[in-house]
Amino acid sequence: MAIPYPHFIGTENSPMETGILIPSSPSSASPSPSPVILTQDELKKIAAYKAVEYVESGMVLGLGTGSTAKHAVNRIGELLTQGKLHNIVGIPTSKKTHEQAVSLGIPLSDLDTHPVVDLAIDGADEVDPFLNLVKGRGGSLLREKMVESSCRKFVVIVDESKLVKHLGGSGLAMPVEIVPFCWKFTAHRLQTLFADSGCVAKLRTSGEKNEPFVTDNGNYIVELYFKKDIGDLKAASDEILRLAGVVEHGMFLDLATTVIVAGELGVRVKNKFN
Repeated sequence: MAIPYPHFIGTENSPMETGILIPSSPSSASPSPSPVILTQDELKKIAAYKAVEYVESGMVLGLGTGSTAKHAVNRIGELLTQGKLHNIVGIPTSKKTHEQAVSLGIPLSDLDTHPVVDLAIDGADEVDPFLNLVKGRGGSLLREKMVESSCRKFVVIVDESKLVKHLGGSGLAMPVEIVPFCWKFTAHRLQTLFADSGCVAKLRTSGEKNEPFVTDNGNYIVELYFKKDIGDLKAASDEILRLAGVVEHGMFLDLATTVIVAGELGVRVKNKFN
């Protein structure tokens, strides 16, 4: 979908949304500029480039996975090639991102060598008003959470469609990574756990034969669909993780420090207060 994209200037007046970009006022001496039509992917790219402005030479970076994060990884590689960034070390959150980073010449490492990450940049599937996230619909939630829970600053890039009143509010999947052993048993227990929220649990499949989707870690993904708000997110998180057979879930609670939102009115930067 293509939407109008006006020209912007920056302000920093909102308590929750700092650095909001708003349409500039045209001068009386010149006609208003014609709006530029950009696709959603182009807006994601703009947000990703904004996120890369947080990157400094010498940093250890968490490299996200997905259609938005790929733009940030490309930009980091471009700045390294241009000599505008130096001594960057990347920690990829998936095999796909690892391959992308290698192709761009980004030096890579892991959490064993760098247990503290300076900055991570990644996308999200849902963002609530408190900057809690649903991530992992691309299947990389475990590695993403390992890296992004180890960083000093976590910058998230989304478009406006990802903003929700509460997690699960989009009606789309909240992924849970589980071991393949007796996956139906685990899926049933997950569905029962959230019966009051009208939960339906489905195994993620792929390919023409609808075979189980297998993560980079050799696990399966069960997708949870909710008809109602699941309530206390930390309690829900604890309940999920107590189930034997569950590896990790896609709720990223209290991890994001900044969320960059690309939308019809420009790019908004939401910062989490301490």
